[in-house]
Amino acid sequence: MRAVLAARVQRVQQAGCVSVQSSGKHWPCLLPQHGPGKKHERPIVLADWQRELVAAQPGDFLRGLFHSDGCRFANRVTVRGKAYIYPRYMFVNESADIMELCQWGLDLLGIAWRMNRRNSLSVARRDAVVTLDRHVGPKS
Repeated sequence: MRAVLAARVQRVQQAGCVSVQSSGKHWPCLLPQHGPGKKHERPIVLADWQRELVAAQPGDFLRGLFHSDGCRFANRVTVRGKAYIYPRYMFVNESADIMELCQWGLDLLGIAWRMNRRNSLSVARRDAVVTLDRHVGPKS
C-alpha cells in the first residue's frame, strides 16, 4: 500500500486475523468509485484499468463481492413430500451497478445465475456452485 499511494500503513492484530489499515488523500484517485453518499444512490463504474484487472481475474473479484455481500448456504426444499438439500450462493446488493458487475464477473467464468429479486442474485445449479466454490472459498 505504501508503494502505491498511502501516506501511512499499519497492521492491527485482531482475533483470527491482522487488519491492514492505510490512509492517504489520493486513495480516491486509485479507487474512483468511492465517494460521498450511499453507494446505491450514485454510479459505481470501474475505470478502464480496473475492468481489465477484473476481466483477467474475475474469480478474485467475485471472491471479494461474495465475501462482502454474499453467502453460501444449504438450501432446503421439499418437492412432493421429498426433501432436498443442496448448496447455493446468494448475492444481495442495493446498487444496480454493483449487481451488474457481479453478473458480469459470473458471466466471464461461465457461471449460471438468476435474479430472484431486484437486489438478489442466486447461483444454484450444481456445476455453477462447484465452479464458484473454486474461486470464492470459505469466508475467513
